[in-house]
Amino acid sequence: MQKATEATVLGDFSGASLESFGVVTTFFRSGNKFLVRTDGADGAIREYEIAYTFGIYPLQQYLIAFPGGRYQMLGIAWDSRPKQHGGQRWLHLYPDQKLKPGSWLHWTGRDQTWNYQCADCHSTDLKKNYNLAANTYATTWSDLNVACEACHGPGSRHVTWAQGQAKARSSPTPTDASRSSEELRMGLVTWLKATDQGRWEMNSKTGTAERTQPLASAQLDACAPCHSRRQVIAKGPSSGAPFLDFYLPSLLEPGLYHSDGEIDGEVFEYGSFVQSRMHNAGVVCTDCHHPHTLELRADGNGLCAQCHMPPKFDVTEHHHHRPGSAGAQCVNCHMPAKTYMIVHSRRDHSFRVPRPDLSVSIGTPNACIQCHADRSPDWAAKIVAEWYPNGRQTAVHYGIALNAGRTGAPDAERLLDQLILDQSQPAVARASALLLLPPYGSAASEPAILAAIEDPNPTVRSAAPRALADSPPRAIIQAVLSLLSDPVRAVRIETARALAGLDPRTMTPEQRNAFIIAYQELVAAELIDADRSEAHLNLGLLNTRRGQLDEAEAEYRTALRLTPDFVAAMVNLADLDRMRGMYKEGAELLRQAMSIDPDNADIRHSLGLLLVRQGKHAEALPQLRQASELAPDNVRYAYVYAIALNSSGASGEAMALLERTHRQHPADRDVLLALIIIARDRGDLATALTHARELAGLGPLDPQLRALVEDLRRRLKR
Repeated sequence: MQKATEATVLGDFSGASLESFGVVTTFFRSGNKFLVRTDGADGAIREYEIAYTFGIYPLQQYLIAFPGGRYQMLGIAWDSRPKQHGGQRWLHLYPDQKLKPGSWLHWTGRDQTWNYQCADCHSTDLKKNYNLAANTYATTWSDLNVACEACHGPGSRHVTWAQGQAKARSSPTPTDASRSSEELRMGLVTWLKATDQGRWEMNSKTGTAERTQPLASAQLDACAPCHSRRQVIAKGPSSGAPFLDFYLPSLLEPGLYHSDGEIDGEVFEYGSFVQSRMHNAGVVCTDCHHPHTLELRADGNGLCAQCHMPPKFDVTEHHHHRPGSAGAQCVNCHMPAKTYMIVHSRRDHSFRVPRPDLSVSIGTPNACIQCHADRSPDWAAKIVAEWYPNGRQTAVHYGIALNAGRTGAPDAERLLDQLILDQSQPAVARASALLLLPPYGSAASEPAILAAIEDPNPTVRSAAPRALADSPPRAIIQAVLSLLSDPVRAVRIETARALAGLDPRTMTPEQRNAFIIAYQELVAAELIDADRSEAHLNLGLLNTRRGQLDEAEAEYRTALRLTPDFVAAMVNLADLDRMRGMYKEGAELLRQAMSIDPDNADIRHSLGLLLVRQGKHAEALPQLRQASELAPDNVRYAYVYAIALNSSGASGEAMALLERTHRQHPADRDVLLALIIIARDRGDLATALTHARELAGLGPLDPQLRALVEDLRRRLKR
């Protein structure tokens, strides 16, 4: 980030223009000022002065100052690559979207606000200083760009340390002076590697370097805050402090990662790297990257040769491609790239072995087809299996379990439980399995949840409370309560979130005190982003679960004050009205939301439920039907619509819808139970028994399901 000057601005401001969906944006100069003429938040064409440049290569973006201390990121960027590589042009970062002025993704919207979206990682010692009452910022920083203290912490620590060393050596010998100089240099990186006494040694048998001692370095904690998809959960993060004390990282969730953990959304490097065997072996960022020059430590395969012997790996027998070709480059197989922001190619840092067999079985990408686009995954899987008969394709990958959880496979619960319990698998994958467990969780999953609660890895422990079903057994609740006093903040606040609706009378005095403290930390974590409507939505949901309906309404209305068209807040406020019996007000709010986003399934579903509560079943059915059609993969919407159909007398239609939904989501218990009950009531005992046996297979430890099967079996024999 730099002030916009003749020396820093790379874009063509000589009158160049770009048209997008009828809006012509023009870039020009007036004296020393760099200006842009484009549509503002109200849709009117205006002139804006560029305040700062943001980035250098392959793109440079531009910041514009707005009232209230806000800086907005222009949605058109300068492609700074050489012309022969397609650069030296203006390009729109959302070329296929007609963005409504003022909407979240429009350059004037909240998702393009520098103070929230970008500033924390691109400046040093940033203080956002947001005023919720006034909806203004007074953002400050010690350095406009990323400076030494952003990574190394306050320089005062080094000064204090150096002064202490000087006093201790008032008359140093030449040897002492030399050592003192070295120690002064090392004082700048005290938390990076000062406690790490291990080193790398090549294992000639495997051809791969190994550490002489386990890694003892806080380096990843220092790099992760700006190289991860995460939520800030505490103010004033200290450089090199435990990552999960100040941040809550995203896990391997749909839209961010594919089922096997490959990058999908813009997730940066941390979530990929912690999946890797290299991370598990002790590799850190600076083993490959110079921290100050940003350059790699070696070119091409030479970088990998630092730890992997070329005679074993950089040979045709290993990569099966012509030496020197693209296929012989380690990164093209083990770090496949994906392009973000139109032109920015970024490599997956999970350092995975290509698994085209997973592409065949669960539909994930693979590096082979990225190069051989004219070939099929089946072809690639066959070739790799021929090259490596005992290769990775012979081992089960955690992507199988995560995919089963995402798709509702019949064996999802068993596979997820196995992954959670397998401590040889990456912690981030095991934590992600916990997030997928609630729809399937039965008594069979209790050992996995209990083990996760006591897991040595805080990422797993932080996900354990999120695995709780709607009504978990008392023993599970008691075990989860212990996490309220966990030494890691991320674990404590996720536990407080999960237990927000728990009756305090069921806790011991010590547990209540721990909950109060952890809940305060949770609220403080949400308020760090008080400038975001989502934070107030989250607080409203927490208040609702705690029965504090007035406080919940206040949070939802704050969310709508910040973002008047935030339909999620409208839907939840309408749900609050429904809980209070204020059906008319709730319906009006939902219809207002529908006018903003007519294709939103959540709005239709909520309106349908509200109309059912009012006894207006005929009006409710079309809304529930449209919700189901707009979100065909949402099993809950299909289930609710089917129940409504059955209640209206259309049991045949209800059965047909439930059967289709069951084929899509064979492990959904509610759908199976509805199929059993409706089929039984229709006198179709054979169908009811078939589905009862399926349901019992999902909960083999449930005596009630076994009794249901036996009852239907006896009836059918009569």
